[in-house]
Amino acid sequence: MAERPRIRTVYSTGSGRVCPHCTWPTTQCRCAANLEQPVPNKVVARLSIERARRGGKTVTVIDGLPRNEPFLAQLASELKRALGSGGTVAEGRVEIQGDQREKLRELLGKRGWTVKGWVGGGATLPSKSMS
Repeated sequence: MAERPRIRTVYSTGSGRVCPHCTWPTTQCRCAANLEQPVPNKVVARLSIERARRGGKTVTVIDGLPRNEPFLAQLASELKRALGSGGTVAEGRVEIQGDQREKLRELLGKRGWTVKGWVGGGATLPSKSMS
């Protein structure tokens, strides 16, 4: 019986060192530790409300923030203290307990941030005129 030629590489050390967390080569590591972004001068925060998977409880979510764990932890702590509410940092976003959109818009605006998302005041959509 003739020997078969080897078509594909099963194992190779040609990629060099491998990250123990994400198993990518260290030069292309995709771990969260390497993905921390610097905090920009101009931050755009997006506010939203979530009720799903929380037993009917409302949570205000601040999204669109830089992925920087120490920054997010400090921000969450300051906001929780200012609002007298609980909250957490999860998946690169800050979650504050309760419907805190109006207060958060004011607090984040004082920091000089652009806040997008929900606009209060009972705004209604303009109706189409039938002329």
